Amino acid sequence: MSPRLGMTLVLLLGWRVAFAESLRLILPPVIHAVPGVEMTVEFANTVLLAPGAEESVSFRCECPVGRVEAGRWRLNAGTAEVGEHPFRLTVLDRLGRPVASAETRLIVSPASAGDGCEIRLLLIGGSLTHASRYPNALARLLSMPGNPDWRMLGTHRPSSAADGVAHEGYGGWTWNRFRTRFIPERPDPGKTNSSPFLFAGPDGRGLLDVDRYFRERCGGARPDFIIVLLGINDCFGARPDSPATIDPTLDRMFGEADLLLKALRDAAPGAEIGLCLTPPGNQRDAAFEANYGNRYPRWGWRRIQHRLVERQIRHFANREAERLHLVPTQLNLDALGGYPVNNGVHPNDSGYQQIGATLYAWLKARLAGR
Repeated sequence: MSPRLGMTLVLLLGWRVAFAESLRLILPPVIHAVPGVEMTVEFANTVLLAPGAEESVSFRCECPVGRVEAGRWRLNAGTAEVGEHPFRLTVLDRLGRPVASAETRLIVSPASAGDGCEIRLLLIGGSLTHASRYPNALARLLSMPGNPDWRMLGTHRPSSAADGVAHEGYGGWTWNRFRTRFIPERPDPGKTNSSPFLFAGPDGRGLLDVDRYFRERCGGARPDFIIVLLGINDCFGARPDSPATIDPTLDRMFGEADLLLKALRDAAPGAEIGLCLTPPGNQRDAAFEANYGNRYPRWGWRRIQHRLVERQIRHFANREAERLHLVPTQLNLDALGGYPVNNGVHPNDSGYQQIGATLYAWLKARLAGR
C-alpha cells in the first residue's frame, strides 16, 4: 500500500468515526407495543442531524415484525407478534456504508394484560400534561375491552380533561417546582400556584409531604403507577453549543429529579414509576420562530433535547429492580405530522395520541408482568 493511499484510508476512517460520533445514535433499552395500537420508531428522532444534513444519511432497520416505511418503522401488532423481538437500527452514509448502529428489544404485550385488575395512576408533568390530551388518549385506550378498571389520581382537572381524567400537570413547571413551589396566599391544589405536594408548615412555609398528599388530596389512595413527563422546562434555556455547555443544566435537573422521586417512592413504595424520555420538538424552524423569535431556534432545542435523552437513559436505565422504568415517548412521535405548524414543543392531537399510545404500551407491559 502506498503512503498516500494509506493516509487517505486513515483520513476516511477518521471522518467516518467522527461522523458517527456526531450523529450520537441512541435507542432506549426497551420499546413497547400492544396489539390493536399502532407503534412507530421515527428514525430522525434517534440521531442528531444538523439542519440540511438529513439527506446525508439513510437508515436500515432490522426487526422480524413490523415494516419499514420512509423515515420510520411501523407496527400494527396482532396476537401472533406477542413476545420479545430483537430490534437493530443502522445509519448509513451517502454511499450506503454503515456509520453507526444500535440495538434494543421490542416487547409486544398481550392486549388482555391487566384484564380484571384495578389500577390507580398518577400523571405528573408540565404543559404537555396540563393540556390533558395525552391523559385523555391514555384514558380512552384503558377503557377498551381487555383492560383493568382504572382511576387517575390528582387535584388538577382542567376543562379539557375527559371524564375521569385527573393529573398534576402545569404549564411551565419543572422538577424543582413540584418540590419547592408554595404560595401561602394561594395554596389550593389543582391550580398553577402551589405544588400539590406541599403543605404549610408551622412557620407558614411549604413542606414537601407526598404521604399527606395521598392521604388528604387523593382520599387515601396510593398509585400503582406514576408517570412523569418533565424536562422541557428544566432544560429549555440551556446553552446548546455542545454537551459540555448543556450538561451543567442537566446535572441540576437530575439532582432535583432524584429528590422528588425519592419523596414519591417513600410515599408510594409499591408504585411502578415510568419516566418519559423527553419528546423532540417540531421539525419546522418556523414553528420555533413563531413562538420564540430568534431567542430559541429549533436547532438549539434539538441539541438540548437529544443530550437530555442521552443523559436520561444513562441516569435511569437498568433500575427496574427499583420499579423505575424508562418510557420511550421520544420515538413514537412524528416531529412533522404530530405538530401544528406554529408551535415548537406542543404537539397536535395526532402527536398527543402517539404519546398516549406509548404510555399505554408501557403500562400493558407492566401489567403483563403482574
